[in-house]
Amino acid sequence: IFCFLALQYENPWTIPNILSMARMGLAPVLGYLIVEENFNVALGVFVLAGVTDLLDGFIARNWANQKSALGSALDPLADKILISVLYVSLTCANLIPVSLTSMIILRDVALIAAVFYVRYKTLSPPRTLSRYFNPCYATAQLKPTFISKMNTAVQLILVAASLAAPVFNYVDSIYLQTLWCITAFTTVTSAYSYYHYGRKTVQVINNK
Repeated sequence: IFCFLALQYENPWTIPNILSMARMGLAPVLGYLIVEENFNVALGVFVLAGVTDLLDGFIARNWANQKSALGSALDPLADKILISVLYVSLTCANLIPVSLTSMIILRDVALIAAVFYVRYKTLSPPRTLSRYFNPCYATAQLKPTFISKMNTAVQLILVAASLAAPVFNYVDSIYLQTLWCITAFTTVTSAYSYYHYGRKTVQVINNK
């Protein structure tokens, strides 16, 4: 869930936030390893990134002092950065088709643009740059649809399968190609779900 911070100071250096930032930092490392075709190490680093994703959510849910509005924005942002870098690098390594990667990136760019638009529309005057980018002003949050959550899971499954393909020698597997089609379907469907449900996916937090 993307959201902007409430009108109060929060400590940004919580464990979940640090884990999310670490996941962002792992993205270029993974991209480099994949482009260099060091798939064994890349697979291990991907598992490490997955562990940070599980841990930050678990900690935020179970320790109230570790939960923050900033974290609710950092977590999905880290996921999108990681997925985008992985798909681009896997495409460069000829493990994922260009058309599928283009579709995924276009969807994510559209969603990020929508978040910026919602931020602008829900920010009360004066709409200055300092207030717009100030995380201390809460305005709205974007709630992902069910199919969008499923799409993220499918995308990550395809990444894991594609990374493991050259390690376990099934690059030309029909099952992998079937997974491409499933991922394309969930990507298009999730994009349409945001268009169809529109305002139902947006919750205004504060109009003051």
